[in-house]
Order: sequence, then C-alpha cells, then structure tokens
Amino acid sequence: MQSKRIAYYGLFASLAILMGYVEMLIPMPLLVPGMKLGLANVIIVIVLYFMDAKAAFFISFVRVLLSGLLFAGFAGLLYSLSGALLSFCIMALLKKTNQFSIIGVSIAGGVFHNIGQIIVATMVVENLKLMYYLPFLLFFGVATGTVIGIVAKMSLGYLNRRL
Repeated sequence: MQSKRIAYYGLFASLAILMGYVEMLIPMPLLVPGMKLGLANVIIVIVLYFMDAKAAFFISFVRVLLSGLLFAGFAGLLYSLSGALLSFCIMALLKKTNQFSIIGVSIAGGVFHNIGQIIVATMVVENLKLMYYLPFLLFFGVATGTVIGIVAKMSLGYLNRRL
C-alpha cells in the first residue's frame, strides 16, 4: 500500500508541475499583473479529496518549489508560495468542516490564493495602493475557483469509478 501512495505522490506532483508549465504557455491578456488561471490547483483540489490534506500539502509545496525554481525565479516563488500556503490552509479547513462542496472549497482556495499574493506584494513593494487590484483578483479568484472546482469534481468522479 505504501508503494501505491508514493506512486500517487509522484504522479500528482508531476501533473501539477506540468499544469503550471502549460499555464505559462497560454497567452493571457493581463488585467492584473501576474494573474494566472491556476490550472495546477486542479491537481491540489483533487489530491485533497482523493487522498488527504497531508498529501495535498506536500504536493502543493513540491509543485510551488519546483515550478518557482524552474520557471518563475525567486520573486515568483515568493508570491506563489504565499498564495499556495494560505489557499491550502483555507481549503483544508473548509473541507474538514464538511459544510462546503468541492466547488465551494475550490472557490475559497482561489480567492485566498489571491489574497495571500496581494498581501505579500504589498509588503514587498511597501505600497498599499496595490490593494486596488484586490477587487479584480477576488472576482477572478471566484471565477477560476469555480471552473477548477467543477473540473476537479468531474475528475474525481472519473478517478473513483476507475480505481
């Protein structure tokens, strides 16, 4: 059973890194600097529900660390890590309450990922005016969180039928 779990860790971590890379290749008109779709978070939400919070945390951390080092540099790693950690904590907490659907958990993850990043950006550049981006980020966090939640829910249905 342990070897199966390790295989899942490797599979999901590599999928999350791959999704992050694919996301970088998609041209996006930027309304807000640094805005992304969050495709790798599909994998994190799936792992949170398919495995457990410990596995999801590990895979999220490995994904952020490796993707940051490979594709984004130190600043990108800092912003991504802050968003991912806050997002993960909120998603794990909400899932544990059993009061929210997978889509609701995903929406909260998208919103708090953006909140975490804007807090760190505000501290790094020492300019509170960056908070003007927050309404746009919250809107897109809800939108992308909804899509990610739907995709994760559909994928989990497939995984549970096949495994």
